[in-house]
Amino acid sequence: MQNWYQIIPRNTGLSIYVWIIFCVLPFFFIFRSSSILEILFGVLMILIFFLSYRLSFISNSKFVYLWVSIEIVISLVLTYQYGYIYFALFLAFFIGNIRHLGGFLSLYIVNLTTTLAAITMTFITRMDAMFPHLPFIIITVIGMILLPFTIRYRNKQQKLEGELEDANERISQLMVIEERERIARDLHDTLGQKLSMIGLKSDLAGKLVPVKPEKAIQEIQDIRQTARTALKEVREMVSNMRGTNLEDELVRVRQILEAAEMSFEFEGDPTIENAPLLIENVLSMCLKEAVTNVVKHSEASTCKVSISQTPTEITVTVEDDGKGIPDGMEPMQSYGLKGMRERLEFVNGSLDIESVQGTKLTLHVPNVIQNTKEEGNA
Repeated sequence: MQNWYQIIPRNTGLSIYVWIIFCVLPFFFIFRSSSILEILFGVLMILIFFLSYRLSFISNSKFVYLWVSIEIVISLVLTYQYGYIYFALFLAFFIGNIRHLGGFLSLYIVNLTTTLAAITMTFITRMDAMFPHLPFIIITVIGMILLPFTIRYRNKQQKLEGELEDANERISQLMVIEERERIARDLHDTLGQKLSMIGLKSDLAGKLVPVKPEKAIQEIQDIRQTARTALKEVREMVSNMRGTNLEDELVRVRQILEAAEMSFEFEGDPTIENAPLLIENVLSMCLKEAVTNVVKHSEASTCKVSISQTPTEITVTVEDDGKGIPDGMEPMQSYGLKGMRERLEFVNGSLDIESVQGTKLTLHVPNVIQNTKEEGNA
């Protein structure tokens, strides 16, 4: 259920001003009456309706049906007595928020059938007064039929989206844990045995030095060779633990933008030649953060990514056609841009921002050529 102060329904496809009109309009119907008693009675019914409507949001499940029943009765009285049927839309909205399927269907059928019956009786007794409002009455009936199912569907969709987000976060955490465990296993398998061997041979060499120096020298040479082998295996293991590169990240970026129903455009070559792995990892993380900001905050329809490499610099540009950064907001203090700038400064890079008819982020990092030659063993 929503909070009690959310009396005006949201996300129903109707403007808030329309709901305000529905709140004020019953007084117009009531004040058309000639009798002061009828006017006072109508005002009292309106106040009781909104009080019940508020209580229906904050009450537990036992009393919800009581307050809704009171609202239905008041809506029927106003329909028959004053020709005001639009409280039925408030009821339709509230009924759509009821999670229990049985309660939802029961109140939906009761509200629809009783309101249709009240409208029919009012037409029979006062056709001249009701006929001018016939188009609005038809629209209200259609709203009563469709609105509860629309609200129920949207609530389920929001719940599923929240569960999906929680599941994705949990999967990310499990992936991190699994990666840590894999690294721990690899380190244990790679270094555990060889370090144990080095320790045993060191003890043996220390005992052989006084009695068999030649044998001690041989053991020391074995220790040196074992250490070199372990160092080589560690280097190979670290090199295999490659981070995310730009080419792989662009595939994920395309998927994210397509899921957000945005067009994706790309220019340049995603393959960065002879760049250190750290540089490419930093650019990949910043690219992911930038595109995430576009999806969350820009309200854009198109996102364009450009990658270029010169002998002195690597440049990644992320540009959208959204609403841009609001006036008065410090760009570097919002949307995670401060973290992006800190990552880039760590590799002597920089971040430029332009916000004119959209937002344009440009990532600059120096093109440090990685030495691919193997260093000789010491």
